[in-house]
Amino acid sequence: MKNRIFKKVLLGLGFDCKDGHVRMTKGSNFRLYGGSKKTHEIMQEKALKFNEQLEKKHKTLQGLSRKEFYDIAKKIGLQVPEKFEEK
Repeated sequence: MKNRIFKKVLLGLGFDCKDGHVRMTKGSNFRLYGGSKKTHEIMQEKALKFNEQLEKKHKTLQGLSRKEFYDIAKKIGLQVPEKFEEK
């Protein structure tokens, strides 16, 4: 088997599309697929905000710890599993 290089990416999936339009957005570290127009726009906004936070921290997605990932996710308004929320 060939050596593969794996890259971390943010993945957004929208399942509420009823107009039949296929929406896809690719960025350097994210891929967004599906959703209604509104849902897809929200996913785009969140991906951009996530990247802004990465830049502020001078980090890349590959360089984030799990805790840092969830801290950023919570800060930009994404749902975070309870076990990763601070008590």
